[in-house]
Amino acid sequence: MIVVTGATGNIGRPLTQMLAETGEQVTAVSRRAAAMPDGVRHLSADLNEPAGLASAVAGAKALFLLLSGDLHAAGASPADIVDQAAAGGVRRIVLLSTLGVVTRPFGQTRIAMRALEDALRESGLEWAILRPGGFASNALWWAESVRAQQVVAAPFGDVGVPIIDPADIAAVAAACLTDERHTGGIYELTGPEVITPRRQAQAIAAALGSSVRFHELTREEAKAAMTQTMPAELADDTLDILGSPSPAEQRISLDVQRVLGRAPHPFADWVARHVGAFR
Repeated sequence: MIVVTGATGNIGRPLTQMLAETGEQVTAVSRRAAAMPDGVRHLSADLNEPAGLASAVAGAKALFLLLSGDLHAAGASPADIVDQAAAGGVRRIVLLSTLGVVTRPFGQTRIAMRALEDALRESGLEWAILRPGGFASNALWWAESVRAQQVVAAPFGDVGVPIIDPADIAAVAAACLTDERHTGGIYELTGPEVITPRRQAQAIAAALGSSVRFHELTREEAKAAMTQTMPAELADDTLDILGSPSPAEQRISLDVQRVLGRAPHPFADWVARHVGAFR
């Protein structure tokens, strides 16, 4: 059995589907109940309380570990989840980390994630670590304004990074969970192209077959909007990356190709599959 945490999200949902389609027994873990593919067991659990995961991991062979942001708060101990998994018999953990542990290692969330990476490597379990950059699905932040006003509003309109389709992250995770050749692998995951917010708006317009205007926000305007849903520190970190990405953050990785034997999907492919969100 394979346990997937964050099973209702942009990565966990396609990962659960992929594993189920290949005949794996899957336990999907999320905070709230949700519809699952046939044959998938769902368990509601809060990873802030690792003991609540015990019934999910009991007898499992592998765990996909995706942590929500609040696990990096002061006093949180996500490494306890690794201990809980080992106690339940899990032999392999695939951790969703972040490229930021390498490119910007000194922020609070990256320090916490790097500590978790270290705990996993020292656990005695089989492991793989995925370090994606920005997600194509972050474009969903613009869905409401596109539907209502045909506008994409974002800062740094002509600064790009190689954002990745979450379905590609899921596919790499599935390979790491089921193929021992990836044990001990650390994979930096990016899309196939550096793409700016302005070009993302053009891709959305092309998928819709209608005009979408790009409106460039100031950093201050963007931060005010972002802090409605995230801590100010995380908003500043995100804006630093979006506004002044380092060469490492703009580098296109070949790791998706190495794992899957194919190139990652471009942003236009992601938009084509999710165009309904913008209509």
